[in-house]
Amino acid sequence: MIINIFERMAMGLVISALSVAGLNSPANAQQSGQEEHEQREGGQQRRQHDQDYRQERGQRQHGERRNQDRRLSRQQQNQRISQQQQRVTQYRQHLDQQEAVARQRTALLLQQRRVAQSRFQEQYVERLRQQQLSLRNDRFDYARDPYFYTASTYRYNRGGRYFETNEYGATALRQAVNYGYDGGFRAGAADREDSWRSNYKDSYGYRDANYGYSGYYVNRTDYNYYFREGFSRGYEDGFNRRSQYGRNANGNYSMLDNVVTRILNFQALR
Repeated sequence: MIINIFERMAMGLVISALSVAGLNSPANAQQSGQEEHEQREGGQQRRQHDQDYRQERGQRQHGERRNQDRRLSRQQQNQRISQQQQRVTQYRQHLDQQEAVARQRTALLLQQRRVAQSRFQEQYVERLRQQQLSLRNDRFDYARDPYFYTASTYRYNRGGRYFETNEYGATALRQAVNYGYDGGFRAGAADREDSWRSNYKDSYGYRDANYGYSGYYVNRTDYNYYFREGFSRGYEDGFNRRSQYGRNANGNYSMLDNVVTRILNFQALR
């Protein structure tokens, strides 16, 4: 009797143990599966992070190489500086020669009783004198000016030939168009005031085309060309009292940005 009781107690313990094991097995399996899933996700995140880092580092290194490529060699810098010094010397000589030409032109305008046009020309010539003084007193630091070590980033077509320049030269050519427009507008308005026939090519400003030119960054021939492109359009607006090509901001005339873009038609090299 006592043995049977012990046997039933032992059997009950075995059954309880099996039941507990049966209940815990799915939970353990689920927990183990979740841990494996988290490990896989963590591994994927680490691999993605490593890939993103390598890609970012590669892009950064590529950008650094491009910046180095854009910087001119020492030989190229010296060549550009030499060309610049020659341009400045030639421009100074040109300004000296234009003094006599301007005086003769002013005398002719007064003979023709073109008072307004002679007044515009005097203002134009005075601006050239200021440029001349600036060049005489100039102490240009070629070593620190980024124009001389920055490679070309644009090309443009003038007269069927392509030329290249960097952002500093491009800015100088944009200024040429705007200075030309301003001068042309004033010259056209002066001829209208004098009741003179429309002829922008007869203006001293159009013939000279050097106002605003510092002697730096671009050839004078290029500057003159784009100055005249702006001058001819400004003259038309000034003579006809309109604003087809430009705008008036507090008495300063400048060409519309979209017109400047069409005239220069810069093409990016990179």
